[in-house]
Amino acid sequence: MFGKISLGSVGLVVGGILSVIGFAAYGFGNATLNLAGMFYGVPILLGGLALKAAEIKPTPYSSDLSDDVLSLREAQATDTQQQIRKDITRYRYGQDCHLDDSLERLALSPTDEERPSLHHLREESHDGQYALVLEFYSPLFSLEEWQKRQEKIERFFGPDVKAVIVQPEENEIELALVRTAA
Repeated sequence: MFGKISLGSVGLVVGGILSVIGFAAYGFGNATLNLAGMFYGVPILLGGLALKAAEIKPTPYSSDLSDDVLSLREAQATDTQQQIRKDITRYRYGQDCHLDDSLERLALSPTDEERPSLHHLREESHDGQYALVLEFYSPLFSLEEWQKRQEKIERFFGPDVKAVIVQPEENEIELALVRTAA
């Protein structure tokens, strides 16, 4: 639940309100409210600003989730697929982008400028098997370079996962993590 709420925004609102109350209380000579507003409001406001600066927004779905795919997810999704889906659909803090560590370990992120960026995800059925499809903007890594790492991707996100890599259009890569029959 908390991953769906921007902690930076909450800190900005709560800290802003307390700070305004503190400054107003200072103007009206109310020492108690002034202290509460200044000593709690300003640090919370600064913390909210820091969180907002380090925030990564949740990755949106590119298509609606059908009831069939939802039931397929509940029946077949691996722990790794579930963890990836939950991690990329919530607010994250202190990272450069979603899946930055994974891309680095797969040798798909030599520098921040070259790293593919995850922009959407979707869930679907591939021949009756649950698939989590990650849609990347990847102008500097070609389809062939992704396919060279296919076995490594399967080991990294496995077990019981097959990687299907396609290029729907130029500079776009879709990585489907498909559940294999157990």
